[in-house]
Amino acid sequence: MAITPNDATKVSFGKPKATGAVFVAPYGTALPTTAWAVLNAAFKNLGYVSEDGLVNGVETDVEDVNAWGGDLVLSGQTTFKEMFTVNLIETNADALKTYYGADNVVVEGNGSITVTQSSDVLPNVSVVFEMVMTGGRIRRVVVPNAQITDRSGEITYVDGEAVTYPAVFVAYPDANGDTHKEYIATAASS
Repeated sequence: MAITPNDATKVSFGKPKATGAVFVAPYGTALPTTAWAVLNAAFKNLGYVSEDGLVNGVETDVEDVNAWGGDLVLSGQTTFKEMFTVNLIETNADALKTYYGADNVVVEGNGSITVTQSSDVLPNVSVVFEMVMTGGRIRRVVVPNAQITDRSGEITYVDGEAVTYPAVFVAYPDANGDTHKEYIATAASS
C-alpha cells in the first residue's frame, strides 16, 4: 500500500465568504446537500462576525471501568454535546431576531428597530456556515437542528470596540445521530 505524501495545498484558512458566513432559517427548512447549491431563500444572512471567526467545539463525558487491581478495561462515552460559537458584530434585524427571538424584535418601516429582552427559550433553527478555503475551495457546514441555549456572554458597549452578540448554537442530533454535515469542494464545481 502506497503512503500518501503530505500535501501543503490541503492546508487552509477558514475565511468567511464575501456574501456572508452565517445563515439561519426556521428549523425544517430544506437544507443544501452540496458545497455550491443555492441556499433556500428562508436562510437569512446574519452579517459580519468578529475576527474570532467560527469555533466548533465538542464536549464529551467518559465513564471508565476499572478491573479489580486497577487495570482500565473499558471506557464508554456517556454524553456528547456539539456547539458552534460565533460573535455577531452586525446589528441588523436578522441577527437580532436570531439572538433575541423573532417575537422580541420589531422593525419599523423607517428602519428603526425595537428589541425586547425576555427569558423566552429561543426556537430551534437550521444554520449554515459558509467559508472560502485556500486553493480555490469552499466549505459549507450544515447544522440541521440547532438552538442558541447560552446567551450568558456579555454584550459590551464601549468606545473603540464593536458591539458583539455572542451566539452559541448547540447542535442536536438527527434521526441518524448526526449533528452536522460538511461539504468541501472546489469553487469551480459551482
